[in-house]
Amino acid sequence: MVAKISLQRVGKTFPVRSAGGSPLLALHEVSLEVAAGEFLTLVGPSGCGKSTLLDLLGGLTRPTAGRILIDGKPLDGPGLDRAIVFQQYALFPWLTALGNVAFGLQAKGVTRRERLDRARSYLARVGLSGFEDRYPHELSGGMKQRVAIARSLSYDPDILLMDEPFAALDAQTRESLQLELLRLWEGTRKTILFITHGIDEAVYLGQRVAVMSGRPGRVVEVIDVPLGSRTGGGDIRSEAAFVRLRHELWALLREQAPARREAA
Repeated sequence: MVAKISLQRVGKTFPVRSAGGSPLLALHEVSLEVAAGEFLTLVGPSGCGKSTLLDLLGGLTRPTAGRILIDGKPLDGPGLDRAIVFQQYALFPWLTALGNVAFGLQAKGVTRRERLDRARSYLARVGLSGFEDRYPHELSGGMKQRVAIARSLSYDPDILLMDEPFAALDAQTRESLQLELLRLWEGTRKTILFITHGIDEAVYLGQRVAVMSGRPGRVVEVIDVPLGSRTGGGDIRSEAAFVRLRHELWALLREQAPARREAA
């Protein structure tokens, strides 16, 4: 079966502006496959190239080595088959929540009535019914992120790329949105690649967790997370299997600390 996302020995080098400076090798021979409908989380030390990798998958920049395939075909730029949710919500301040969600549907040629109907539907799915006419400055951080997620889901992308979307939120809001995201994923089975610094978040959300090394970033291991559904109502974080996986991931990340220091 062809992978939904296939990274094949991907590398990314950035030029250095200072005279005589050596180019910065951000990613080196990154190889990873993500199956259709999979929720994969990605963790690694700060500066290891996680966000750079997401930019490559979004088609916002191109690799300097290797190749990226989507459904077996080379990725050649941005596309409506992929949506990105950033840590900073990137909402249009002059549009309401409804307008922000409906905005992206114009590129797909959706009629105005259908755009608004679909926007209302997705706002409801993220728990924002009744807030359609609020502007971003009238919403809390958690609400803004819900709008950003609804906007990304509204035009029905095959792949959702998420770059630490809950990092700036308080713990209670973060846990609430984690659960809501899992429910949305279970209902839609979108392919999700979710970047996080949080070990607990990586284990709680992911079916698998990919661990990256320090710069230059590469995937050093992929851990299966056989915990089943997280939305049944129990506290899965207190279960022995969760604690064991969390410790395994913590140990792997700790091994990357020397590489991070040497890179600095």
